[in-house]
Parts: sequence; structure tokens; C-alpha cells
Amino acid sequence: MIDVLVIGGGNAALCAALMAREAGASVLLLEAAPREWRGGNSAHTRNLRCMHDAPQDVLTDAYPEEEFWQDLLKVTGGQTSEPLARLAIRESSHCRDWMRQHGVHFQPSLSGTLHLSRTNAFFMGGGKALVNAYYRSAEKLGVQIRYSAPVDRLELEDGRFVAAFVGGERITAKACVLAAGGFESNRDWMREAWGQNERGEWPSDNFLIRGTRFNQGVLLKHLLDAGADAIGDPTQAHMVAIDARAPLYDGGICTRIDCVSLGVVVNREARRFYDEGEDFWPKRYAIWGRLVAQQPGQVGYSIIDAKAIGRFMPPVFPGVQADSLPELARKLGLDETIFMQTMNDYNAACRVGTFDHTVLDDCATEALSPAKTHWARPIDTAPFYGYALKPGVTFTYLGLKTDETAAVRFGGVPSDNLFVAGEMMAGNVLGKGYTAGVGMSIGTAFGRIAGTQSARAAMKSGAIRAAA
Repeated sequence: MIDVLVIGGGNAALCAALMAREAGASVLLLEAAPREWRGGNSAHTRNLRCMHDAPQDVLTDAYPEEEFWQDLLKVTGGQTSEPLARLAIRESSHCRDWMRQHGVHFQPSLSGTLHLSRTNAFFMGGGKALVNAYYRSAEKLGVQIRYSAPVDRLELEDGRFVAAFVGGERITAKACVLAAGGFESNRDWMREAWGQNERGEWPSDNFLIRGTRFNQGVLLKHLLDAGADAIGDPTQAHMVAIDARAPLYDGGICTRIDCVSLGVVVNREARRFYDEGEDFWPKRYAIWGRLVAQQPGQVGYSIIDAKAIGRFMPPVFPGVQADSLPELARKLGLDETIFMQTMNDYNAACRVGTFDHTVLDDCATEALSPAKTHWARPIDTAPFYGYALKPGVTFTYLGLKTDETAAVRFGGVPSDNLFVAGEMMAGNVLGKGYTAGVGMSIGTAFGRIAGTQSARAAMKSGAIRAAA
């Protein structure tokens, strides 16, 4: 019998597998995807949000625990477990040496992301390189890995893990770590969660999935039906405004539209609906998917002029370009009269002070609703650009309730051999909202904890073999 079974193939699962193996456990990892699509959403990531009290290699200045906590508190609106959030924050301060031991390399922030150089450590080669490094290390350490092995149900007994089933195959283990992602790729479940709006629309039908198509939420639903304690709202998710031309799955980071704070956003009725300059983009970009999801047709349009070019990471598709605002309205299919009224009202309301996109500057609108509170400059310099936006879901926040041991709970009682990490439990920390890199912080922290705890649980049930 294997000591530790890890179900999932992304960052959290790999961290758990590596930690369990280092602790002396024999480990089998089951990845639902084929080898070429391994890694889940982690393959699309770029960085890890890190607490640090002084400059460190690729991180500048300091980003202390309390500031990290306040950033998280703000974006979640208080919908977070402070003990578990602070645990993830503290873990982020000392995990990178361990990551390097397993082949992960870091690099300084790239142009266009310099505002994250203090808070986030970037992976050299991105998430794909990180995932590949972890798989290489796992194989070298003797972790058994099986691809195209989706687990569809578990055998449980009084809150304890007994076995997992891949089709008709029954796989037993002394302990198990669940790290199989959210349910964002399950179109039927998303439709059920979001329902029908007052306009008769089914909003989720227009959502795009930024990451893997393999996150169907099969095990999450199975565990919830089996009585595991749940946490989170099924409609809350890491949800970003992305290019409407993005593919249904796996568009990744390159389809994100990062110029929102440099211009205005209108809906298909050509009207603004939210403050584009509310806060720094890394703290607020993940609210825009949900905002667009609430608009008619679940579509929006980001409008900028020539002054914004070079100040944001360009997406994979070029924007619609025009030499005048009326021409841009026509090219985007927007009502020209209403669009021009919106733009003229905005331009007239701008009170330009000292524009500085790296700080919360004093460029704001006056007597305009909704206001733009920072970086408000008239959109008046040709050429003009427009990007059609759709909601892009990264991962869902409904998950399994846990504690500092990463144990799955049944009726408030923690299981002694079933643990959870990554997106399947991120809702404990992320009730809503998001800030750049925190998903990897949570996955790394609780993946490592789950790996250690699962090896310990296996040891209690019998002597385990030493790691090779």
C-alpha cells in the first residue's frame, strides 16, 4: 500500500508530494490531465506574493506581515480567516529556498510589472517552468506519477480516507491529499451557481476559463455530498476582465487586459459603471471580471488613447484602433451618441494634477458618477484604442473548510488522514477578491503543510519507507 496519495497535478499537489516524499513517505500522484497539459492553473502563473522584512535577491525594500495582511483584508472585504491567512503569509517568507532546492529559479520583475518588485517574486520561465521543475524533482526523488488519471470518487469511512477510484480501479493509501482544483471548468455547475439574471441571461454562459479545462470539480462535489464541511460562495472566484477574443480554455495571462486604470471602461450601452482608478491594478484587477459579468451581455469595453501606450503589459491581441472617438464607437458597435456623451462628460470632469501611475496620484474627476479617483486624464490623443472584455475565470472559491493542519473537516471534526490544499481550500483565505500572486502563496503554504501532515498520518498507521 502506498503511504500518501496526492490527487492533483498543480503547484499545491506537487508541493505536497515533494514534502511527503522528503518526510520519508512513498507517494503516488494522480494527475487528471495528460502529460502535455499537466500542472493545472499553476502552469499559467508568473509569481508568488512574498512577505519579507528586508530586501532579498529579486525582492526590493520590505513587505512585512502586517502590510500583506492589510492588503489581503482590503481585497477580501474581511471575508477571510485571519489565522489561516497569516499562516500563509508567514509561510511565504521562507519557502523560496526550498523551492530553489527543487529547481525553481527566480528573476527580477519585468518591464510593466515593476510595481510588483517589492511584493512578488517572479518565476524564471513562468509557471510552466516551475511546474516542470517540480515534476523533475519529484521523479528524481521517486514520487510515482500517473497522468490521464482522473479520480471520480473516494471511499471514506467515518471521515477517514480509505481509497480513491480512477474509473473501476481502486487505489488505497494510508493518507491522502486533495489538490484537484476548483470547478470553474464545469460549465453546468457554473450555470447552476450563477443562475439567471434579471435580464433573463445566464451570465456564466459568456464566461471564459483562463486556465485548465480539467478543473471539473468532481472531487469537490463528491466531498461536499459526503458531508465534508464547506466554505465559500460558489459565485465568488478569481475573475478577471480578459480579451473577448480569448479561447474558452487556457488563454492564460496573455489575454488579460491591463490598461483599465489608464482609461475608462463602458458597457455595451456605452456607459461607464465603476471607478477605473480605485486602487493599484495588482490589487484591483481581479474585481473587473465580476463587474463585467454584471453588465448586459457580460461584456465591457476598455477605452484608452495614445498616452497610455507603453504603460501596461500589452495583451496578445491588438486593440481596435481608430483616429477619432466616434470612429472607435462605430468599430466597437457602440451607440455613437451615447458613447460620445460618456466620453465628453468624462473628459470635462478630469482635474489633472501630477500624473504618476506608480502612486495613488491626484488626477481625479470632479462631479462625475461613477468617479475616477486616480489617474484620470482626458482621453483626447489619437490614435484611440478599444478592447472588448469578457469575464475570465481563473479559479472558484467554493471549497473545503480546513484548519492550520490542512485537514478536511466533517461536522467540525478534522480527518486524521485526509488533507486539502490549493484551490480546493483557497476560499478559507479568499472569501472574495484577489491580489496578484496570493493564490500561489496559499497553494505553496498549504501544499507543504498537507504534505508534511499526510506523511505524519501515514507514519502513525505504520512504519514508512525512507526516501531514496
